[in-house]
Amino acid sequence: MVPVHAACVLMSLAPLLVLGVPPIWTQPEQVHLSYPGEPGSMVVTWTTLNKTESVVEYGLMGGRLFDMSAKGDATLFVDSGEEKRKMYIHRVTLTGLKPAATYVYHCGSDEGWSDMFFFTALNDSASFSPRFALYGDLGNENPQSLARLQKETQLGMYDVILHIGDFAYDLHEDNARIGDEFMRQIQSIAAYVPYMTCPGNHESTYNFSNYRNRFSMPGQTESLWYSWNLGSAHIISLSTEVYFYLEYGLELVFKQYEWLKKDLEEANKPENRAVRPWIITMGHRPMYCSDDDQDDCTTFDSLVRLGLNFTKPPAPGLEDLFYHQGVDVALWAHEHTYERLWPVYGDKVCNGSKAQPYVNPKAPVHIITGSAGCREKTDVFNPNPKEWSALRSTDYGYTRMQVVNATHLYLEQVSDDQYGKVIDSIWVVKETHGFSSWF
Repeated sequence: MVPVHAACVLMSLAPLLVLGVPPIWTQPEQVHLSYPGEPGSMVVTWTTLNKTESVVEYGLMGGRLFDMSAKGDATLFVDSGEEKRKMYIHRVTLTGLKPAATYVYHCGSDEGWSDMFFFTALNDSASFSPRFALYGDLGNENPQSLARLQKETQLGMYDVILHIGDFAYDLHEDNARIGDEFMRQIQSIAAYVPYMTCPGNHESTYNFSNYRNRFSMPGQTESLWYSWNLGSAHIISLSTEVYFYLEYGLELVFKQYEWLKKDLEEANKPENRAVRPWIITMGHRPMYCSDDDQDDCTTFDSLVRLGLNFTKPPAPGLEDLFYHQGVDVALWAHEHTYERLWPVYGDKVCNGSKAQPYVNPKAPVHIITGSAGCREKTDVFNPNPKEWSALRSTDYGYTRMQVVNATHLYLEQVSDDQYGKVIDSIWVVKETHGFSSWF
């Protein structure tokens, strides 16, 4: 028989003993989709904190639920913060999907399944007119545009989301718990449409490890740079951060540049450009901007634009390459504002004509869309912008884009401050594409 005083001691310790047992985390969370670049495919990525199998069960909408299944792999990711938190990132690639068909799916294992989601397989036809929402600099705190984007995505307004760098503020903070919560926040967007990304400066901690591990973009570069095709567009995602975090390797500047040059040359082969005439780039830090800060894009000798002249050998910038390879539209973020530029090259305006600047423009069209909402609030503009600045807004918001056909591309800016009002819109019209179209 246990003495009374001993029993009292055990009872007093009971809460401590209970608290000392960690929970089992086998439930899938942070579910998101990405397009691996192969027609008829989709990648499903999710997280568990304990190791489980990686399974997606899926079926056609209106048909028998979960009559197909696919298995994948889980990768252990150890965050580099003090706690060295561990999580398992699961990836499953679905193949053989019917273009434009809608599928219902859930992911997980017999130890726990996610909620049920749905997605529409991307149409691989060059005549498809994809609709995008695009933005950068969306955080866990003050995610001003998030609710509107969640609702519009679930209403079926978008085929793809482009997140142009800077996530969560920051993915690594609080031993990556901020990253976990942010990925839960965007699940109500990213579990329904492919969520395509590029890295920003806020991902740089621990050599971009949270970004490289959490996302699943095409190619073999841990989502740092890649390209893919959709409709009549060839879309290129790149890392502007290689120009700024040289401690992670100067060779990355050259490696990305050589990859980018080859990718653009391939896209410009006549047989390829005839099918995908639009070339669209997305990178975090702009070449140009008129914000009132000291960011790279406010200087004439922008590193992204002109490269690094202090390295041996000098590292080339991106503007000449974009111009000579006939890039049509360049999408950026980083500045917590919206800015539309006139067609610009070499710091000079290159409009198609005075009356119709975006009809057969003589240089790439740049759009900066970094005001989705984060804890750093919005930025302010320089009161005296250069001639290439066409329209500016400090409203929170995001951009919509539709690649309508081989000659017409539509862009509009949504103000969340003004309850979803469209505050800017343009048509970019190009009868021909490529370097020769500038003349």
